[in-house]
Amino acid sequence: MDLQKIFGKPSITIGIIIGLSALAVMGQKAQMTPSVNIPVDTRPYPVAKGNNLYCAGFIQQSPMSTGNRIVGSDDEADKYNYDEHDFMYINMGANKGVSVGDVFSVVRPRGQVHSKWTTKNDIGFYVQEVGALEVISVKQEVSVARIKSSCDSFLLGDLVQLSSKRDSPLIEKRPPLDLFGDPSGKARGRVLMSRDGTEMLTRDFIAYVDLGSDDHVQVGDRLTVFRPLGKGNLFQYPQKEEVGTRDWGYQSEVYAGGKFSNQAARKSGDRATGNTVTTRDAKKGRPQLRKVVGEAVVLNVKERTATVVITRTAQEIHTGDWVEIQ
Repeated sequence: MDLQKIFGKPSITIGIIIGLSALAVMGQKAQMTPSVNIPVDTRPYPVAKGNNLYCAGFIQQSPMSTGNRIVGSDDEADKYNYDEHDFMYINMGANKGVSVGDVFSVVRPRGQVHSKWTTKNDIGFYVQEVGALEVISVKQEVSVARIKSSCDSFLLGDLVQLSSKRDSPLIEKRPPLDLFGDPSGKARGRVLMSRDGTEMLTRDFIAYVDLGSDDHVQVGDRLTVFRPLGKGNLFQYPQKEEVGTRDWGYQSEVYAGGKFSNQAARKSGDRATGNTVTTRDAKKGRPQLRKVVGEAVVLNVKERTATVVITRTAQEIHTGDWVEIQ
């Protein structure tokens, strides 16, 4: 058989053979190349750590022990505020069973909490968690402690409390936030305030709600954050929400058209002979509607309040927004 007659000139034949060989090699490589499937990590993960876990603060109603406190510092002649690695004196020594290596938390009561966002009486006083001290030397009536961790500056007079290991609640991967979810029918409360005094909150912010152990709230509970529709907007009652029936200024009296504007609001009545229907009128008689704006998880529970961390948001969360146990 004359290959030249079939394939043409030898150079063309060689090119075709080389091209077919290259395609065969590429196909083999494609078959040999392993595919990598990265598994999706569905393991639960902690919702809070570090500052949010140990310095979230709380609102407490029951009295707090004030006997143990910071009474001095080796640098007190030079400064008033103290930070990590500074050495402090506490009025706890061998007489109170203190040992080298003991770790104490440091808290600072800030005052009674009064909020227009709750109907509960005497919800308690706000306690700021400042950080932790580790004892390095014990005397008879005092001990020397090094600031192990700080979330704010330490001050003389801050209270020293027994410290216990804290474990963050775990949360698993969740489906998308249901913005139109129905109420659960469980206990409801309000966002009273945030740790930093912020009035508009987002993810990982610490907030305090008026739901506590009295409402059977537990650490790890999820809360839906919502607000009733019609609340939270800057302009509740606009001065003028529609144009008049006809705007003046037509260039021609002849071609002015009818005495109405294509921007005018709807008239009432089945023959459009009544008053203009306003936004406020349109909302009358409708069932209560709500807008889901986020989700939070409970970190700490006191008598009438709980400390929460914002875990998901659909938009900014306001102090005064409602929360509901899921």
